[in-house]
Amino acid sequence: MPATPFNATFGPPSSEEQRLLDAAGHRERLRARLLENAEGLQDYELIEYLLTLAIRRGDTKPIAKALLREFGGIGAALAADPAELRRIKGLGDISIAALKIAHAAAIRLVRARAAEQPLLSNWQALEEYLHADMAHDAVERFRVLHLNTKNMLIRDEVMSRGTIDEAAVHVREVIKRALDIGSAALILVHNHPSGDPSPSKADIHITRAIVDAGKPLNIQVHDHIIVGRGGQVSLRAKGVI
Repeated sequence: MPATPFNATFGPPSSEEQRLLDAAGHRERLRARLLENAEGLQDYELIEYLLTLAIRRGDTKPIAKALLREFGGIGAALAADPAELRRIKGLGDISIAALKIAHAAAIRLVRARAAEQPLLSNWQALEEYLHADMAHDAVERFRVLHLNTKNMLIRDEVMSRGTIDEAAVHVREVIKRALDIGSAALILVHNHPSGDPSPSKADIHITRAIVDAGKPLNIQVHDHIIVGRGGQVSLRAKGVI
């Protein structure tokens, strides 16, 4: 039976009831577009529909647009810390969890793509993974990609969070972990929350220290990549390694 715009017994819907009916119709149309051509949706529409899965009633478009305004884009919005997301009116723990699971799924997808082939011959996929996972992080993370003799990824570990210097990243710990895993080579990575991936003196110093420590043990450091919202910098390309 087709839906009627009013209740036959009690008269036309109230303004609030009409608002909910309109929102429900909008959700149905958005879902149909998503199923037909997800790539055709704008960023705010993707977030808008994602939020409908957590916020059962009402219009989620204003929340989606507020997220993009606050964080500057869909990548930064999905990667934002839950405490930052709670500042957005209308977001609660369930809707924040929906955003975080979407971000985690996206990271798993690009990481799997990067790990399918030897990393040195799949550099673009590696850069996409690192950008998705680290470019929008609010704190610095230092991670080590451990490779085997065929340059296949065997372990991906974050070793510290915070400022990158000798106090936060201990050369001995990096090399010991490589020996424990049986790594033949390493790719070092960290992010700059400022967005500027230019290396600091501390970045260069810690890179050279790890390179020197690995050489006698036949552990090669292929590169140290610095990730920022403005791009990525390879310290090998800079001549540091």
